Amino acid sequence: MACRVADSVFLFKGHQQRSIRSQLSSSCRSPEIHYLKIHGPLKKGTKHHAYSLSSKRFQIVKSVAVPVAPPSEESLPSDTSACLKELCENYGFRQIGQPLPENVTLKDIINSLPKKVFEIDDMKAWKSVFISVTSYALGLFMIAKAPWYLLPLAWAWTGTAVTGFFVIGHDCAHKSFARNKLVEDIVGTLAFLPLIYPYEPWRFKHDQHHAKTNMLSADTAWHPVWKEEIDSSPILRKAMMYGYGPLRPWMSIGHWLVWHFNLSKFRPSELKRVKISLACVFAFMGIGWPLIVYKTGIVGWVKFWLMPWLGYHFWMSTFTMVHHTAPHIPFKSTEEWNAAQAQLNGTVHCDYPKWIEILCHDINVHIPHHISSRIPSYNLRAAHKSLQGNWGKYLNEATWNWRLMKTIMTICHVYDKEQNYVAFDELGYGDDAKPITFLKQVMPDYA
Repeated sequence: MACRVADSVFLFKGHQQRSIRSQLSSSCRSPEIHYLKIHGPLKKGTKHHAYSLSSKRFQIVKSVAVPVAPPSEESLPSDTSACLKELCENYGFRQIGQPLPENVTLKDIINSLPKKVFEIDDMKAWKSVFISVTSYALGLFMIAKAPWYLLPLAWAWTGTAVTGFFVIGHDCAHKSFARNKLVEDIVGTLAFLPLIYPYEPWRFKHDQHHAKTNMLSADTAWHPVWKEEIDSSPILRKAMMYGYGPLRPWMSIGHWLVWHFNLSKFRPSELKRVKISLACVFAFMGIGWPLIVYKTGIVGWVKFWLMPWLGYHFWMSTFTMVHHTAPHIPFKSTEEWNAAQAQLNGTVHCDYPKWIEILCHDINVHIPHHISSRIPSYNLRAAHKSLQGNWGKYLNEATWNWRLMKTIMTICHVYDKEQNYVAFDELGYGDDAKPITFLKQVMPDYA
């Protein structure tokens, strides 16, 4: 009996990686699988092994009814396993997931999750509100009482605490916070107000991000820059060098402005709800800001609102780019895009310090959230544990570190179909690329 066997072959060049999906037609008893590996070092200062083309024959038994089980690390060729481990070290990952077989569907993955992780628990939901409100109040108290030299610590805490408000509104937008949908809309709108985020516009665009994760142009979150775009204007090119380089941890501010206040970006059926959200935001700005200035002055507005808001955007930008950006994670055209690969294999789980995880309600346990946005934030850890048990070898996992941030900020820039990304400074932009070369010099390499 003849069958088609899909295998992924990786070609590594410098910091880049491309994944080629090979279709091999042969007998089920002895398909031939080829591996092509890098020759030469990947990282300066580190000794690497040279890899060469090898051909091996395997006995493969496939079931038509179930997905192909992930191969164990021991079953991989030793040079492949070593190369993946080397990439992990180089990029700042704990694990780089093996390519997901093409016959696995998103429904297969969802069905593997225990039903309990989809259940809404009102007590846990309101507990998250209590944590955010009390931690934010504590942060404001610290700002009011801290001497000037401790203000950065108070701002860091308060900015992280108010990020928890965003996560609560995020759950409300996905209808995974409470059983009462009107309560969700009210809580979501109120949670977003201190952030000057219009709830409904964000919800509409965020739904598109989930539906088209890592799809070129269609994804509304981070995506690579098109070379034609940066070549269209010298001013735009310079702005992008900074925006995708040193200023990247605050680039969500630009995203916030561009995507959520422009009525032309929404369908007519959405406009009524969009306008209500915008009215709420402008009312907060028109009433809340003058009250802060009246009570504390302009300096007080900067201390109590602006600096925590910038802290929130640091996490908003950082979380988002870590979730979906790495040299080995491709953005796909509409024709090539596959939901299961994008959501399971193209989303990154990242562990942060415990206090950040608590204040931000586990939003960085992100892979199960992309498998199904109906999973409440307080059930994400249980869902991730299930995914590790059933699909563990396909998961991309990291612990937040300097090398991870450096990889994203100095490599993941311009879209390239074969290499996924090309860094700005590799495209001959000379002095325009100085922000990137500067980051490569000053950002540490340790994980």
